[in-house]
Amino acid sequence: MLELGATQKSAPAGDLIKDVSEANFMAEVVEKSQTVPVIVDFWAPWCGPCKQLGPALEAEVMAAKGAVVMAKVNVDENQGIAGQLRVQSIPTVYAFWQGQPIDGFQGALPASEIKAFVAKVIEAGGGADNGLADAVEAAEAMLTEGAAEDAAETFAAILDEDPELAEAHSGLIRARIALEDLDGAGAALAGVPAKLTDAAPIEAARAQLDLAKQAQSAGPLDDLKAKVDANADDLQARFDYAQALYAAGDAAGAVDQLLDLFRRDREWNDGAAKTQLFTIFDALKPNDPVVQSGRRRLSSMIFA
Repeated sequence: MLELGATQKSAPAGDLIKDVSEANFMAEVVEKSQTVPVIVDFWAPWCGPCKQLGPALEAEVMAAKGAVVMAKVNVDENQGIAGQLRVQSIPTVYAFWQGQPIDGFQGALPASEIKAFVAKVIEAGGGADNGLADAVEAAEAMLTEGAAEDAAETFAAILDEDPELAEAHSGLIRARIALEDLDGAGAALAGVPAKLTDAAPIEAARAQLDLAKQAQSAGPLDDLKAKVDANADDLQARFDYAQALYAAGDAAGAVDQLLDLFRRDREWNDGAAKTQLFTIFDALKPNDPVVQSGRRRLSSMIFA
């Protein structure tokens, strides 16, 4: 293995920078990011740009003195993780906070941009206004408890204070969805600043909105199930049944049907099953058991 951290031999580096595999990814990235931001560097020994980016990232992480940690994932040895996170080229870097990817980039960057990226990740993990972070947490609790209108008002107030807070934009969109105001959710999505449109919280909210729109036209569950039972190779009926299952709140059932469809014909309707699976995965939390199981099963089919 290429020793990306060869210049950092001191003991603290072992706490801040770790090699991570499929066996400990959940513990060292998803779970650890609940308390500290985690930067994940996807690399390979044969990758020239990786040899430039890795040490530069490590230096910035070390300089942060614990405000952020780093996980290094060798894609040659951990293809499952790379596939699940749709890593298509290396180096690819993701930043995780509270179990979710919040930012990232591909390719080597100049030192100034690496420094700015790490600073942004640290800010997301609490380096910014803690008052707003607490307000976002409170609004999320309102939404979880069913007080969607109150949550929407709180998210809107937060955005008055910080219009570039992706979590607040995401929360407002999701609150409008919970209120069955899909037009309002669409307007909230359209109001997201361009620089935030690819942020993980926005992608999750966009996926939820797409699924909510699909739910409006979902057919009767019993009728669709009967069609699938009558003809297991009716792939359109199976796809429609999956949409109806998700609309009825059965995400696991929807994923099962889509995986079955993918197994039967992965190219059907321009890969619609895989696209729909990723939409569901994006809409749910990364540590949701439905997502974890679904990604593993999909990866096993793709790499079989």
